Amino acid sequence: MTLSFKGQVAVVTGASRGIGLAIAHELVAHGARVCITARNPEPLAEAVKELGGPEHAIAVAGKTDDPAHQQAAVEQVLATFGRLDLLVNNTGINPVFGPMLDTDPLAAAKILAVNVLAPLAWTKLAHQAWMGEHGGAVVNVSSIAGLRTSPGIGVYGVSKAALSRLTMELAGELGPNIRVNAVAPAVVKTRFAEALYNGREEEAAAPYPLKRLGVPRDVAGAVAFLLSEEAGWITGQTLVLDGGVTLGGGL
Repeated sequence: MTLSFKGQVAVVTGASRGIGLAIAHELVAHGARVCITARNPEPLAEAVKELGGPEHAIAVAGKTDDPAHQQAAVEQVLATFGRLDLLVNNTGINPVFGPMLDTDPLAAAKILAVNVLAPLAWTKLAHQAWMGEHGGAVVNVSSIAGLRTSPGIGVYGVSKAALSRLTMELAGELGPNIRVNAVAPAVVKTRFAEALYNGREEEAAAPYPLKRLGVPRDVAGAVAFLLSEEAGWITGQTLVLDGGVTLGGGL
């Protein structure tokens, strides 16, 4: 299998570091040009350098659930690269920990806004700007927290379950020219998930049949595959990337 995104352009949200940046690297390595987004301009500028500079990547800073930021990013992509073939909705938040009934309603609303409604908005803009006429592919980054109970992060789990369902609905609506899929990782070694394994990585990895936690490259390769023509008959699916941990019900 040889992936090629030569001539194609991607937007990857939440890509100044971690999984998003790894996805951007993977796409650039296979010929794509990318626009990466995140809240802070300084890390984004460093990420653009990592990706090979403005010939390969641009960055637009802003909050992923801000409609003005979404519009500005899509407009910048079209102005710079002239097209938008691929979208990766990677940004996700989980600012609370504890029982769902104790979750502040404003915090719950923010989680749903970023993790569910923002991917819908980005997909709508990509559809209007390019994909509706020319076709394309979308991958949403969900989580195994959306597949089963997720104690302490219940609202996050609900949001990721909704994102996987959103993936199915959009796949049904946007076919045949736009494919929409998702990935659902278990614990991946990033700053976002650090509290789940920091100082206890061997213990955290023990329930995994593959005996290790994920790394961003594990997710990036799967996302690139789902965006590629190699996955041309796959849509509406959520690919679980978990080192086998859900086989035994572990976290």
